[in-house]
Amino acid sequence: QVQLVESGGGSVQAGGSLRLSCAASGNTGSMAWFRQAPGKEREGVASIIRSGGTTSYADSVQGRFTISRDNAKNTMYLRMNNLRPEDSATYYCAAAPWLTGHPSRSLSSEGYKYWGQGTQVAVSS
Repeated sequence: QVQLVESGGGSVQAGGSLRLSCAASGNTGSMAWFRQAPGKEREGVASIIRSGGTTSYADSVQGRFTISRDNAKNTMYLRMNNLRPEDSATYYCAAAPWLTGHPSRSLSSEGYKYWGQGTQVAVSS
C-alpha cells in the first residue's frame, strides 16, 4: 500500500501562485491531481506518466498549471500560476500502482488506486 501526502496549499490572492507537492511512500505509476470544491464533483486537473514525458491538463487550467514529478524523491508537483477564485478547492493527489499502464482516461478518478487526504487552496478576488 502506497501512502500519499499532499502539502503546499494555502490562501492567495487572484493572480498569485502556489506549488503543491505530493510525497509518495513508494514507487508509483502514473499520477494525477484532482480537485473538489464544496458542492461540486471531483474533477481531474492534471496527470503525468511515470517518465514525465506525457502530461494532460483540464481545459480550465491549461497554460496556467504545470505538473511534474521527481521519481528519485517519489514526489509529484503542481505549479499553479495566475490563480483564479474558481480554482479554490481541496486538491488531491492520486497514483496508479507501479508497473501499470497509463490510465486510458487519465483525468478520471477510476484509473487511480492510491489517494492522498487533500490540501486546501483558497483564492480570493
